[in-house]
Amino acid sequence: MTTPNALAVKYRIESIDILRGLVMLIMAIDHVRDVFHLGQPDPTNLAITTPILFFTRWITHFCAPTFVFLSGISAHLAGARRTQNQLSTFLIKRGLWLIAVEFVFISFAITLNPFYNILIFQVIWAIGGSMVLLGLLVRLRASVTVIGVIGVLIFFGHNIFDIVSPGTIGNTFIWKLLVSTNGFSAMVNVGNNHFFLLAYALLPWTGVMFVGYAFGSLYKTSVSAVKRKKVLLFSGLGLLALFFVFRALNIYGDPSPWSVQKTTALSIISFFNVTKYPCSLLYLGMTLGTSLVILSQTEGLKNRFASLAIVYGNVPFFYYICHWYLIQSFHIILFFVMGFKTSDIVNPQFPFLFSPQKFGFNLLEVYIIWFVVVFTLYWPCRWYSKYKKSHHQWWLSYI
Repeated sequence: MTTPNALAVKYRIESIDILRGLVMLIMAIDHVRDVFHLGQPDPTNLAITTPILFFTRWITHFCAPTFVFLSGISAHLAGARRTQNQLSTFLIKRGLWLIAVEFVFISFAITLNPFYNILIFQVIWAIGGSMVLLGLLVRLRASVTVIGVIGVLIFFGHNIFDIVSPGTIGNTFIWKLLVSTNGFSAMVNVGNNHFFLLAYALLPWTGVMFVGYAFGSLYKTSVSAVKRKKVLLFSGLGLLALFFVFRALNIYGDPSPWSVQKTTALSIISFFNVTKYPCSLLYLGMTLGTSLVILSQTEGLKNRFASLAIVYGNVPFFYYICHWYLIQSFHIILFFVMGFKTSDIVNPQFPFLFSPQKFGFNLLEVYIIWFVVVFTLYWPCRWYSKYKKSHHQWWLSYI
């Protein structure tokens, strides 16, 4: 017989997987655009962007914060079936594994460079590094409350350095690695024509994971669904209110203020064009506020889209790895189909391979490729989801 508590746990997991599956699907849009959009115009450059191009980038802003936050919730749920020491060991091992995967498999998947001239510190690095730090705090017997408070302080306070200059330390490698990358272009030369691309400064994302870990306590069986949904909803609305008020007044939370532009559309774009590198408070308020509202409304949701999203949300890491290699398989195939030669593989003006200047497609064709990618991955994800449910090997917790 299925008890009410068992049903509640099932619904909680499904609501998380629905949201996680949704952002995983959206995430692929940005990666497909990065690889296939002709000329690779910057969607956030107000001088050249268009509403549809900006929206293509803006919608994917919701992915990384949501995924990191849900990773924090999942870490809390993992602790329900482990001792503190077991949870700490699991988080540290999984975090180090994710960092290794970022450098070995993801960096290659993005650059297609077998010599690894560029190692990219992206979202998997941020999740892995944050898990290691979370595991260390759990090892030190830090309570959920303490971890949550640390997360909140980082979450709301890290933009203080937009006001208080860090001085010369702001140009050091450690500062860029942990606190602020000053944009996506934080390229560090490590010698012998090798570079680190520090896209994600660690600590702002760690704050997101720690807050997610604290929110994981809402998923205890002792917490009613009504209370949980209310806390999620009002937390989300609170973050959205903070975003709109602080953004409108340009008072705190983002180093790039918005301004009135020559057209209404560009003014709206300027307003929503918040800073991701490093993730600003207003960027997190806009994205996580929306995600928390969605999470509050998807508990117990039953429809075709929910079932579809759950398939992807059940196996996010598997999907993430597969989607990059599938995108790049299409990339190489289309590279030769379009008539490019092996002499075009290396572009002296671009650090990634198979990306000559005239390679690419218009935005509509980019969306078609995105649909083909996520459609193709449905069956592998469904198979792996079923495999994980029917098998219990230790390594399944890491993929």
